[in-house]
Amino acid sequence: MARACVLLVATAALVALCAAAAQAQPPLPSNNYHVITPGKYKRDQQLACDDPNDNRPSCMAKCDKRCPNQCVVLCPGCKTFCMCDFYPGVSCGDPRFTGGDGNNFYFHGKRDRDFCIVSDAGLHINAHFIGKRNPTMSGDFTWIQALGIRFADHRLYMGARKTAKWDDDVDRLELAFDGAPVRVPAGMGSVWESAAAPGLTVTRTAAGNGVRVQLRGVFDIMANVVPISDEDSRVHNYGVTEDDSLAHFDLGFKFYGLTDDVHGVLGQTYRSDYVNQLNVSSKMPVMGGAPKYVTSDIFTTDCAVARFGARHAAISMVTARAY
Repeated sequence: MARACVLLVATAALVALCAAAAQAQPPLPSNNYHVITPGKYKRDQQLACDDPNDNRPSCMAKCDKRCPNQCVVLCPGCKTFCMCDFYPGVSCGDPRFTGGDGNNFYFHGKRDRDFCIVSDAGLHINAHFIGKRNPTMSGDFTWIQALGIRFADHRLYMGARKTAKWDDDVDRLELAFDGAPVRVPAGMGSVWESAAAPGLTVTRTAAGNGVRVQLRGVFDIMANVVPISDEDSRVHNYGVTEDDSLAHFDLGFKFYGLTDDVHGVLGQTYRSDYVNQLNVSSKMPVMGGAPKYVTSDIFTTDCAVARFGARHAAISMVTARAY
């Protein structure tokens, strides 16, 4: 049970909170998390956090120098964290995952393909990868551009729209539920609730490009659309061009009630029998075996490790090679 309780923020205090919450698995308050995106404004942009339980003046939070352009603030208390310093369940950058066992690893996949990252009897999540080819490397630089989430008879799409010139004031987030657009009112803290799937909510964590998607008792996802900056492209030789800023997701996942049969790139790391065979002492431990996780579409459950609907024994597999 404690393994299924995965917090989005890695601090000792929150790990203790996770252990206590594991007994009842209550949903987290929707207004705890806020995102500061100083962007073009100023690096010392601050956020005021009020504590409704006392009459003290609001504390002021600002991004750490390690992540000056975007960070998460936990209120009350003004605890501030870099977006990619989350505890197990995070996926950032090219993409670096933190597994349910607490270890970091990379999964490069392949650009313009879809991969199964979590598959369980009642939940299936695919990720669509975009990328750039570096002629000096054998593979692609890749990032997660969209998620296709299946639960019950529902389909939830989350995507980052392609954009040439990045502007923090333009919302590049695209959401759809069962094929219909999800329109979340403008403004941080605004909430959309599903009538067809009770317990499904989308809350804006920023004026644009940041949401928290929750399905009560199933998952809690923090998603932020971010570009590849010119500086990152220069340092890592990503090859970003003027017509594509490679907008993609940084993600934080929290799962409730996963079975011990769960699989997928990230999902398998939550199993009690999972044995990490990666070189965790390496600077870049890479999970291979991409053909096992490749799926034919953002919503299909035909990857070789699919568990969705408990029909994996008879499911047809994708035979196309991932590479």
